[in-house]
Amino acid sequence: MKVVILCGGRGTRMEPDTATIPKPMVEIGGKPILWHIMMLYSHYGFHEFILCLGYRGYLIKEYFSHYFLHMSDVTIDIMNSTTNVHTTTSAPWKVTLVDTGPGTMTGGRLRRVRSYLGDEPFMMTYGDGVGDINIRQLGDCHTQRKKLATVTVYQTAGRFGVLDVGTNGAIRSFLEKPHGEASWINAGFFVLEPAVFDYLARGDATIWEREPLENLARDGQLVAYRHTGFWKCMDTPRERAELEELWDTKKPPWKLWK
Repeated sequence: MKVVILCGGRGTRMEPDTATIPKPMVEIGGKPILWHIMMLYSHYGFHEFILCLGYRGYLIKEYFSHYFLHMSDVTIDIMNSTTNVHTTTSAPWKVTLVDTGPGTMTGGRLRRVRSYLGDEPFMMTYGDGVGDINIRQLGDCHTQRKKLATVTVYQTAGRFGVLDVGTNGAIRSFLEKPHGEASWINAGFFVLEPAVFDYLARGDATIWEREPLENLARDGQLVAYRHTGFWKCMDTPRERAELEELWDTKKPPWKLWK
């Protein structure tokens, strides 16, 4: 499966970190949080990515255009204009970078990359959340349930979209960011069928977390993959500092790769 990552938002609550760079490029342990997310997928064998760019997206393009060089030991012979690569720690990724517009909403960004996805199921997540999600089990859950959309859900007190999850994993309703007690929330890490594009009728103005997910739930086409391990969204400088502290322990819970 290909993996779509939403990387276009401005991330105003992350300022001043995002004053000059997009939120997915904010670093944890010297690497962009986007790199951490991609390494998780790559650990489970998913190496092909489509990145939906927006705010300062050219910086993400520049990062990946130099990625192989930055991750390699090289000898550069300037006089003879040659470069000899000795060793590399770069990941085996194929990355498609798509400008999806500066003000496009989340569902609109997904809609804009439709032509890159073909007719197979695909995965999708946000460029600001990490966790020790078992991506392989998530994919198996989606295949077994035979619905159009599977979303990873996580139980925490709520700043995020709340889902009413039935005993068989069926999602009975979806409500974005309500007030209330601890609930199962939208943690990203979706698996989707191409038919979900039929739910993205409003073009660039489509907010994935509103009508599309609400209507998928109404139609009985949205199911949950419950994640009870570690998950954290980097939405503020405080949360970035918390992730940085976890990385400094040398055993960050989301680092499943060697």
